Amino acid sequence: MDNFNSSLYNSPVHKIAIIGAGKVGTTFAYALILNGLAGEIVLIDVDKERTEGEVMDLSHAVPLSSPVRIWHGDYADCAGANIIVITAGASQRPGETRLDLLKRNTAIFRQILPQVLEYNRSAILLIATNPVDVLSYASWKLSGLDAARVIGSGTVLDTARFRSLISTRFNLDARNVHAFIIGEHGDSEVAVWSSANIAGVPMQDYCRQIGNEICGDDRRRITDEVRNAAYEIIKRKGATYYAVGMGLARIVESILRDQNSVLSISSLVPGLYGIEDVYLSLPTVLGQNGVERVLELNLDESEMADLLHSAALMRQVIDQLEIQPL
Repeated sequence: MDNFNSSLYNSPVHKIAIIGAGKVGTTFAYALILNGLAGEIVLIDVDKERTEGEVMDLSHAVPLSSPVRIWHGDYADCAGANIIVITAGASQRPGETRLDLLKRNTAIFRQILPQVLEYNRSAILLIATNPVDVLSYASWKLSGLDAARVIGSGTVLDTARFRSLISTRFNLDARNVHAFIIGEHGDSEVAVWSSANIAGVPMQDYCRQIGNEICGDDRRRITDEVRNAAYEIIKRKGATYYAVGMGLARIVESILRDQNSVLSISSLVPGLYGIEDVYLSLPTVLGQNGVERVLELNLDESEMADLLHSAALMRQVIDQLEIQPL
């Protein structure tokens, strides 16, 4: 990106534009403020009055954290942003199919993207709207930008949930649990147990060392809890946004600080496992240029079959959309 200096960790040149000031967008903005990740944050939303209220509330937190300029703006304010994050989208109606919702959100993206690209074609696009994998693919196709610079939040949140549940099972610091959820951010996601480890110790070896085996029932329960977490949270409180906001902030941190962190974001699969021309989540090295490298995990037979199934489902949905560049 022009005028980017990765050594300036909290420099005002770090500008983030957030399209969509709902619960996810505003919680993400709050996470950015708490972590001192941006010098400028602009919130863009069609509901101007409510967004102005959100900005007022967020700005009152600034004296208690780190300096940042935050304001409600319009698409012209995307100019100069390092990262543009899209959280805007329609909510699912009662009885509405996933495909119908996807078509409505794709139509919304057809309106948003030209206005964003008019003012900024050099930023990294980070998509958070669901279904995130297909909408990330659609954003890549519609925008005509380099695929490395169009990414989705993917299974970053699912991976965090996976590690959290494993850490609870063994009473461990979740930061020492290394395991990934890959594939779709959704019902066909894949828990990769075969390479899960505790601080480098393979899961089965760790279980033997502590005399606490994790059986097939444990694995199925944890996998199901990860897959169903969003449904359970929504049933109780109506929406998920805290962990999503933190996940987006973690992605942004790796980009702005050029950390080359390995995160399970959604990106264009570069032919790994024979999968091409779809966006899915795989462990990805993420730096100041976006996707630096997508890593190939050694999967067992069941995991491989599940990943290929997930990819096939995404391909089927993409084909139904008939996406054409803007």
